Amino acid sequence: MTTEQPPARAMRADARRNYERLIVAAGEAFSEHGPDAPLDDIVRRAGVSPGTLYRNFPTRHALLEAVFHDGVEGLCSEAQALLGAPVPEEALATWLRSVIAYATTYRGLAASLMATMLEQESTASSCHTRMRSAGAALLLRAQQAGTVRKDTDISDLLKIANGIAWAIEQAPSDAGQTDRLLELTMGGLRTAEATPARAG
Repeated sequence: MTTEQPPARAMRADARRNYERLIVAAGEAFSEHGPDAPLDDIVRRAGVSPGTLYRNFPTRHALLEAVFHDGVEGLCSEAQALLGAPVPEEALATWLRSVIAYATTYRGLAASLMATMLEQESTASSCHTRMRSAGAALLLRAQQAGTVRKDTDISDLLKIANGIAWAIEQAPSDAGQTDRLLELTMGGLRTAEATPARAG
């Protein structure tokens, strides 16, 4: 990545704790109320002063970017850990489920940053590149194991995951929708050798 966040690495321990509290509080507020969540609510949740918020994040956009970055870092770390999972196809499905959950929770946040994703040096653009790279490693492992089709592309899979997230938003009361749609997706990805034989 060309832009480094959070700057908390150079902070004192107490300042870092405040920074991390703000990220957690902002993530909760944005997931509940969208990217326009009141900043005073975020300050209250974090248990810090308004001055602490503005010292760390002088603009709402800076706070949105930091929360987005934090979530993507979590997804990238999960992908790295899943590279050691015993069944590559299941590891890919697990990660896609996490991507769907993230997209469902922070769709408004991502939309607010969409314009900056076109900027080569923006945090959002860098995170998008990292997401593709993290997912591509899991996909390649499943392809090399012979259980996922070779013509599958990570960019297409991320689009499908976002499409599933959108569908879930339209029918939030359907608790089993994620499982069904993800299984349909994985069914289309599996090679003939990996697809379980059908009875009858």
